[in-house]
Amino acid sequence: MARLTGARPVAARRWGCAAAAVFLLLPTVQAAQKADLSGDATAATINHSLTLLQRLQELLQHGNGSDSVLRVRTAASDEAKVFHTHQLLLSLQSEVFESLLRNQSVVTLHEPPETAALFEKFIRYLYCGGVSILLHQAIPMHQLASKYRVWGLQRGVADYMKTHLASESSQGHVVGWYHYAVRIGDAALQESCLQFLAWNLSAVLGSAEWGSVSVELLLLLLERSDLVLHSELELYTAVEGWLGRQQPEGPMAERVLRAIRYPMIAPSQLFRLQAQSAVLARHYSAVQDLLFQAFQFHAASPLHFAKYFDVNCSMFLPRNYLAPSWGSQWVINNPARDDRSTSFQTQLGPSSHDAGKRVTWNVLFSPRWLPISLRPVYSDSVSGAVQPVRIEDGRPRLVITPAMSSPDFAGVSFQKTVLVGVRQQGRVLVKHAYSFHQSSDEVADFLAHADLQKRTSEYLIDNSLHLHIIIKPVYHSLIKVKK
Repeated sequence: MARLTGARPVAARRWGCAAAAVFLLLPTVQAAQKADLSGDATAATINHSLTLLQRLQELLQHGNGSDSVLRVRTAASDEAKVFHTHQLLLSLQSEVFESLLRNQSVVTLHEPPETAALFEKFIRYLYCGGVSILLHQAIPMHQLASKYRVWGLQRGVADYMKTHLASESSQGHVVGWYHYAVRIGDAALQESCLQFLAWNLSAVLGSAEWGSVSVELLLLLLERSDLVLHSELELYTAVEGWLGRQQPEGPMAERVLRAIRYPMIAPSQLFRLQAQSAVLARHYSAVQDLLFQAFQFHAASPLHFAKYFDVNCSMFLPRNYLAPSWGSQWVINNPARDDRSTSFQTQLGPSSHDAGKRVTWNVLFSPRWLPISLRPVYSDSVSGAVQPVRIEDGRPRLVITPAMSSPDFAGVSFQKTVLVGVRQQGRVLVKHAYSFHQSSDEVADFLAHADLQKRTSEYLIDNSLHLHIIIKPVYHSLIKVKK
């Protein structure tokens, strides 16, 4: 905290302003020096900017040359924090401070405890252009930057939040950051948080922050088909616990329960839920039609069911389930080395009618596949010569094809999803997801920006590529039969 001192001589105040002015002009001076010396082989730049930054920090620390005073008060304390500051530096960074200090030299600011605790860091940023923060300090620092219209700091904190979603904290932070982004209207941060929560939902369901999810956020998540979790039953169990703790009003609880995709739960598990779930018993009338439809879905053949019901809706579309019947993990060691292949089996569809039917899938991975435009061709100028091609011109390629065809495939197509696991802050999480449909055997932009040659690549864990391939069977409605 800056030291409160007595009145400062006019000369000292002028010196403080002059030092600040030098600080502001430094980038311009350096640019001019470079322009003047660019043509001289003996050119050199003498840079004492770090020394200048240190002296500016000392200005704040000791109050030398101060011409303004900030008094920061909180409702929880009678004592104010006092900062001897310099109007020029504050006004340069913040139009709010420029207005506050225009006709007065002493300003009292009222802050809640969480932002008051960071005010010294905030002021130091205005002097030095840098600040270090922790996960729990991101929101109050963003609040200070927004309140005083320090746009550079505001953008910097928002970027910090987007790049630290995977960081581990005792109580979790992504849900809180999402709710904050909604309050301030930051759509980009909202989407980043929402996508992270969707792709790593199983980890969130078992964490302390699941209980802090708002009903609005829960409904947004339940609408999504790209949720990554073990099964729909896992999702129902977590939602049941959330409803038991939050106790929302009846209509809202019913909206939540109707967003569960009951046809994706096996009949034996649905019977158990009907017999044992207190939440389902309490709201049974609101979801009775969905449960009845789910039992019909499992009892009839998909072709017959599709004649009477619209299966082209989210209720009959699987999410990204990690259970073995829906896909397979594939860890590729040294993925930059050569082509690899594997195979696995999945259940033909989510209906119990298809429970005993399996589809075999063949997968090919190539680390340096070349598009046609980059493949070697013979040159006209030199007979037999081949254009040189660099290894780095190739890009990773993943091809997924069924190993067989069957009449059972009628009325069903397959959406393929490839999850790429990355290690962030010591945890393995999903950061990338690629999806493509039956009409294509591969996705065009698969790992397009990955550098698998580097052992430190963010796409690699211990020099291995961690993939999880998911096959999502999608049923199609047929010609309707009049009821």
